Amino acid sequence: MSFEWLVALRYLRSPYRPAVLRLVTLLAVLGVAAGVMTLVVALSMNTGFRRAIRDRLLTVTAHVNLKPTSPEGIRDYRALIARLSGTPGVLSIEPAVYNTVLLSAGGRARGIVLKGIDPELARHSGQALEHLSAGSSSFEPASDGIPVLLVGRILAEELKISAGDYVTLTSPQGNLTPFGLLPHVKRFRVGGIFDSGFYDYDANWGFVTLSSAQALAGVGDVASLLEVRVTELDHARRIAQELVRRAGPGFVATTWMDENRALFRALSLEKLVTAIFLGLITFVAGLNILVVLTMTVTDRAKDIAVLVAMGARGFQVRRIFMLEGLAVSTAGTVAGLLAGYSLAWMANTWRLIPLNPEVYAIPYVPFHPSGFDAIWIAGAALAISMAATIVPARSAAGILPVEILRFE
Repeated sequence: MSFEWLVALRYLRSPYRPAVLRLVTLLAVLGVAAGVMTLVVALSMNTGFRRAIRDRLLTVTAHVNLKPTSPEGIRDYRALIARLSGTPGVLSIEPAVYNTVLLSAGGRARGIVLKGIDPELARHSGQALEHLSAGSSSFEPASDGIPVLLVGRILAEELKISAGDYVTLTSPQGNLTPFGLLPHVKRFRVGGIFDSGFYDYDANWGFVTLSSAQALAGVGDVASLLEVRVTELDHARRIAQELVRRAGPGFVATTWMDENRALFRALSLEKLVTAIFLGLITFVAGLNILVVLTMTVTDRAKDIAVLVAMGARGFQVRRIFMLEGLAVSTAGTVAGLLAGYSLAWMANTWRLIPLNPEVYAIPYVPFHPSGFDAIWIAGAALAISMAATIVPARSAAGILPVEILRFE
């Protein structure tokens, strides 16, 4: 151990320090620990929200949506899928048909978003059909030939329907007859109830086969858009540009980030503001370290004078007090990181903070501690604490032995 570390640790552990100085040192350690712990928990919560919302969104939505610029839809979508399947980074491509319909069951009715999918492609590329709370994800009609519908858990609870029940779907896009526009009406059997964990989808969405959605919408073999899933989410924008280039004119592409830009921008801004304001707690803890070292310099002035008289250099005295501040801040930072990550892990594992899913889209507060956050939080805490040691360390190095010891 170096001379400076030896003296710094002896000062901190000395049993002859005044009680008030020991108390202030303890409060400085607790202050740094509280600031670091609060930052870890807050940023873990923000990251958890971001990841949970992203994962739940992507269970039922695509990474990239390739849309036609014309309202007629995509008529040659099979040939287009074959042409785009070789695009680097593309995991799967599936056609989809979207329609807003009225679902009626047992005297109750609700407007829902109806999505027509290819069941075989959806099983390989999607995740919504993997999270069922009841029934089956099979779209094979029963012996009566009535097509199958999958509905969200919250929608099923609201309309009091369960797997095996029959419902009626009414599409406003009907046929023009001498009696006026007659909507398309079709009967479906509820084959399964999915639970994506995202309130909007579980309460307002339904899935049918592509052909059933086309028939209900009164269109031919047409897809509304192509939904693309990619291997790397961060490369979605680059892959979208390549898909548009290969598809040719008449198409535009949007990514999952474009579709939810406002939401994720708000979460990023919230993370920044949270880090700034909670960082002030660490700043206040740094001021406590300044107070500790200033009081230590005053209390140990005679000892410092003796050290200088015995040959200690000014930079060595300065380093003693900087190392003392580093020891205090390191103890607080390590304690704060351990406490923060422990709290975040327990809150996420046991779901300690429930939420109203109608408001927050998820049923509990998720926490996702990040290793990168730990690095920069620890770095910031130590930097603030070390900056607080500069003034008292300079003051200690400037002590003149002759002034302190002349009357001793």
